[in-house]
Amino acid sequence: MSTEPLRCAGALIVDHDGRIFFQRRSPQRRLFPNCWDIVGGHLEPGEDIDEALRREITEETGWVLSHVLGQVGEYSYVGDDGLARTEYDFLVRVDGDLDRPALEAGKHTEYRWLAEHEVTVLDEHRDVNDGLIRRIAEEGFAVLRSIGL
Repeated sequence: MSTEPLRCAGALIVDHDGRIFFQRRSPQRRLFPNCWDIVGGHLEPGEDIDEALRREITEETGWVLSHVLGQVGEYSYVGDDGLARTEYDFLVRVDGDLDRPALEAGKHTEYRWLAEHEVTVLDEHRDVNDGLIRRIAEEGFAVLRSIGL
C-alpha cells in the first residue's frame, strides 16, 4: 500500500454575483457526512489535476468548466478514514444553467450559492476543530477580491 497522500482536485465555482457554489454531502457518505463541501474529488490513475477538475465538475453538477480564474490553495489533511490527502483547489467559472445543477445522485442532497458574509453556514455538522472547508471558502473569496471580482 502506498504511503503517498491521495491527490484531490477541488473547484470553487463562482457565479456572476461573486458567490461560490457549495453542496451538502449526503448523510451516508463515509467522509464528511452531511457536511457542506466544494465540488471535487480524487484523481483517477493516470489523470492530471486539470482533467480531474473537469471530470468532477461535470460529474457532480452537470456543468462544464469554462475557465480557471486562479488557484486558491493546496491543502493537506487526514480524512475520517485515516488516509492522508493533498487537495489542489481552484476558483473557476462554468458553462451551464447555474440555477439547475444536476447533483450527483446519492452523493449530494442540496446546494447553495454563498456570499462571503455567509460562510459560517459551512461549519454545520463539522467538528469544531476542523474548519477546513470554511478556510478554503475564505481563501477563495480572498482570491476573488485580489483579481477584482
